[in-house]
Amino acid sequence: MAAPLDLDQLSTFIAIADTGSFTRAAEEVHRTQSAVSMQMRRLEERVGKTLFLKDGRTNRLTEDGERLLGYARRLLRLNRETLAAFDDASLEGHIRIGTPDDYADRFLPEIMGRFSRSNPRVELSILCEPTLNLVEHIRRGSLDLALVTYDDAKGGSEAVRREPVLWVCSANHPLHERDVLPMAFGRPSCQWRRDACIALEQMQREYRVLFTSFSATVITSAVLAGLAISVLPECALRPGMRVLGEADGFAPLPDCRIGLMRGHSGQTEIIDALARHISESLDNLSVPAFIEETGNIDFNSGFHNIKGRRLKPGHVMAGW
Repeated sequence: MAAPLDLDQLSTFIAIADTGSFTRAAEEVHRTQSAVSMQMRRLEERVGKTLFLKDGRTNRLTEDGERLLGYARRLLRLNRETLAAFDDASLEGHIRIGTPDDYADRFLPEIMGRFSRSNPRVELSILCEPTLNLVEHIRRGSLDLALVTYDDAKGGSEAVRREPVLWVCSANHPLHERDVLPMAFGRPSCQWRRDACIALEQMQREYRVLFTSFSATVITSAVLAGLAISVLPECALRPGMRVLGEADGFAPLPDCRIGLMRGHSGQTEIIDALARHISESLDNLSVPAFIEETGNIDFNSGFHNIKGRRLKPGHVMAGW
C-alpha cells in the first residue's frame, strides 16, 4: 500500500505556492530554508513529479504542481475540519453575516457547509440585502461580516473574488434584437446599472427600464420570463439564460470584485475563522455544474474567480 502524503510537507508546499519563494515560505512555516528544500524534494519523490520551476527569483508551480495544489488545500482543510469536530474547546457563539442575494445562492451553500462542519457550536444569522444596506449595518454594528460588492473609492473591505458582469436575456426570447431594449436593473444607486447605462449610450442603443428592484430574484425572474435584458455577475447566471456579447452588439462591461467587510464586535476569533473560511471557499469555488456540463467555457479571457475564467459571449445556460 502506498505511503500517505505528509500534511506538514503539503502545508509547506502551499506556503511556497502562495509566496512564490522558499525563503518567505520558510518564515511562514517556521523552518530553515534547507529544511523546506528537503521537504519539497521528499514531496516530489513521493508524487514522482517535478512541482516547481525556477523563474527568476521566484519559484513557479509546474502543471503537476498546480494540480497538486488543489488537492493539498482540500486535504489540509479536511484535516482542520476533522480536528475541529472532535475539539471540546471549539469556537462557540453567534455571528451575523450579510450578503446581497446576487451572491447568496451561489456562495452561501459552500460557506455555510464548510464553516458549520468545522464549528458546529457557532450559530450563523444571515441577512440578504443590497451592498449599500450591508455597509450601513456594518457601520451601525448590527453585522459582524458582510460579503459586498467591492468599491476602491469607499474602501473598508478586502477583495476576495472577481467576477465578470455579463449582459443576459432569456435563451428563448431574442429581446436583444429589438430597436428599443427592455431592461431590468437594480436601483439607481447600483454600480452595475450605471455601467450598463453608460455602455448602452456609448453603443447608441435605445432602451427603456421596465423593472427596477434591489432583489436579484426579481431581476432574474424578469429575464427568464423573456420580459427584459439585464446585467448580472457570472455567479448569478441561471439555466435558461443567454449571455450576450459583442457579436450581439453588446460591449464588455467592467468586472465586479467581491469584498469582505468586517464589523467591530468583540468576537475576533470567530470572525477571523469565518473570514478565513469565506476567503478559502471563494478562492476554491468551481464552475457551477450546469455551466460545466455545456462545455462552452473560454478559459483564456476574463475571470471566474480572482485567478479565473469567463463564459464565451453567446453562451446559453443549459438545464440543471
